[in-house]
Amino acid sequence: MRKTILVLLAGIAIAGLALASHPTPEWAVNATAIEACSCPMFCQCYFNAEPAAHHEHGGKHFCRANMAYKINQGHHGSTKLDGVKFWLASDLGEEFSDGEMEWAVLTFDKGTTAQQREGITAIASAIFPVKWKSFKTAEGTIDTWQFDENSAVATLDGGKTAEIRLRRPSSAMGEGPVVVKNLKYWGAPRNEGFVLMPNEVEAYRVGPNAFEYKGTNGFMITVDMSSKDVAPMMAK
Repeated sequence: MRKTILVLLAGIAIAGLALASHPTPEWAVNATAIEACSCPMFCQCYFNAEPAAHHEHGGKHFCRANMAYKINQGHHGSTKLDGVKFWLASDLGEEFSDGEMEWAVLTFDKGTTAQQREGITAIASAIFPVKWKSFKTAEGTIDTWQFDENSAVATLDGGKTAEIRLRRPSSAMGEGPVVVKNLKYWGAPRNEGFVLMPNEVEAYRVGPNAFEYKGTNGFMITVDMSSKDVAPMMAK
């Protein structure tokens, strides 16, 4: 039986986003992500060891995603992270039973300080405790990050670099969001549920790995995590 991504995360050492070799300061974060990927609703990567097959690409499996984060409350040591934004674009590759994903680019908002970027790196490494065949960092302006009960929008450099637009599904039974609960999100031990909203567009428009998809998976999620959670995860 293939291991799911949830089982994999329990046993993979935190290495993917280049943590420093020295111990990091104590940190805590509550953050909300506007997220979308190339898989159909709902992303099968949360239940399988390979992404969806894409017939327009010869049946190749991949999950190409944009994740726009805003930290609601957080700190890294004495550095405050409240209101800080960061963006992760990635592709999980054809299958990830070995815990290795294809590529990722972590983009820091231009308004963040060096100390805040150090905190973002540590926190992102804990949320995504995986290995990447290619991992890079970049700098840009996350100039739009907003949502209401019917939609969510995030843009990086006005959409020239990346863009996410989500819309509440018409299949909702009544007022309020469509939420999936009791489902683990990567390495975060706590979340408030996946608020499902298919994307109108999700695009990463720069570099050799540029992509764009419409009408595929999308959701919002709020996660809560601290450095105290990391040691127990690594000990499992």
